[in-house]
Amino acid sequence: MAVTGLLALLSLATACGGPVASAPRLDPGVSPTPQKSAAVIDYPPFIGVLVDGDEHWCTASVVDSPKGNVVVTAAHCVYEEEGTAARKISFAPGFAGQGKGKQPYGAWQIRSVQVDDRWQEQEDDPYDFAFLTLEPDAQGREVQDVVGAAGLDWESEPQRQVTVIGYPEPDHNPDNHPVTCTTDSRVDKDLPGMVQMRCAGFWNGTSGSPWLTDYRGPDKPGKLIGVLSGGDTDSESTAALFGAPARALYQRALKS
Repeated sequence: MAVTGLLALLSLATACGGPVASAPRLDPGVSPTPQKSAAVIDYPPFIGVLVDGDEHWCTASVVDSPKGNVVVTAAHCVYEEEGTAARKISFAPGFAGQGKGKQPYGAWQIRSVQVDDRWQEQEDDPYDFAFLTLEPDAQGREVQDVVGAAGLDWESEPQRQVTVIGYPEPDHNPDNHPVTCTTDSRVDKDLPGMVQMRCAGFWNGTSGSPWLTDYRGPDKPGKLIGVLSGGDTDSESTAALFGAPARALYQRALKS
């Protein structure tokens, strides 16, 4: 069932300390040393933010699809409970800049939102993901044709080296630069179905950030295994590992 209304909820991910360095270079065939804190990264164009007017929140990213019009984020970033005023939300890839920021690739209006029924009913953490279908832009282009996309992995093991990229809130990130951390993921022992990473710097706003395997740059984005959901401590972030439920939502998005 497509969610007809949208709501910007506060991101749950927090971390101590802000990014202070540029991201390390990721060479093909070489496993980077795991980072302990996030670093500023150049603008991967397929990753951006959700926007409504001058406001932006949460991170989202384009995923490979036949029509080139699907992005993924966290369910809590877009799900609206009954009775809440709907919003006109768009996706701005490659977003950056102080204040209102700049949208170098424009913005794509969201046509439909797919959220798992179990999230709608219970806000169950292992289902904190959403697939959004976008309208073409004013020139009739699909977003993937303009900025590229990451592939999807529905059968990933929880123990992987992942690159997570997101947009912290302006209070900790006044230039609205995306930040990144390449580190190891592991099973979250306290939350079944979730994976965890330990890396400081993912403040509010990074919910929905893609967890990518084999990311080596904007032209080699690798595959996405989940999106950032929240975190129990200032230095830990969690994600729901993609599997059959996420794949079913993706299939619904392709038809909407």
